[in-house]
Amino acid sequence: MVSIQKRLVAELFGTFWLVFGGCGSAVLAAGFPDLGIGFVGVSLAFGLTVLTMAYAIGHISGCHLNPAVTVGLWAGGRFPAKDIVPYIVAQVVGAIAASFVIYLIASGKAGYTVAPNGLAVNGYGALSPDGYSLQSGLIAEVLLTFVFLMVILGATDTRAPAGFAPIAIGLALTLIHLISIPVTNTSVNPARSTGPAIMVGGMALQQLWLFWLAPLVGAFLAGHAYKWLGGEKKA
Repeated sequence: MVSIQKRLVAELFGTFWLVFGGCGSAVLAAGFPDLGIGFVGVSLAFGLTVLTMAYAIGHISGCHLNPAVTVGLWAGGRFPAKDIVPYIVAQVVGAIAASFVIYLIASGKAGYTVAPNGLAVNGYGALSPDGYSLQSGLIAEVLLTFVFLMVILGATDTRAPAGFAPIAIGLALTLIHLISIPVTNTSVNPARSTGPAIMVGGMALQQLWLFWLAPLVGAFLAGHAYKWLGGEKKA
């Protein structure tokens, strides 16, 4: 059994990579003149961060990288309650550290400004990339987090094909971003939302509550749904 200290370091490092790779691609590369990767590239970047970390640290910490994943796995009977808070703290610290490093790099370019969307913050209304409402953001975040956790729980089920879970999970996160970047800039991850919001402040922090509430609700519902759907009656 890997010690809790090592698991927390793995979660911090993995979440750092997710936010640095995903949000970093949005801030540094999405709009690069002529060669910008666009929101499709950013979607792929988020998927690749999870895919790479799942193989790198999945055997150490489980590669949650996301408070919603931790809560969803607990709700599904796959994770102990005593480790929820330490995991979430490690994930949030990793996300904040990554956001700070992105800011340090981005601020080296003349004309860069951190607000209002200079660090790929999540938001609705004025902070939504395409002007979607609070209601739209709430529905999208609950539903997409629910689906994300269903994929995670299904792909990591002992009855699923071994070794392919990271691919399914990474592709699921890519698809989720393809759907919802225009709506909320895609959270489905409270830690990912917290790091940039703390650096930007203002309205980003005021709207942060949604990106904790909606993913945690979606994950909690998915954990219980998969426990019922994937459960087998004992003979």
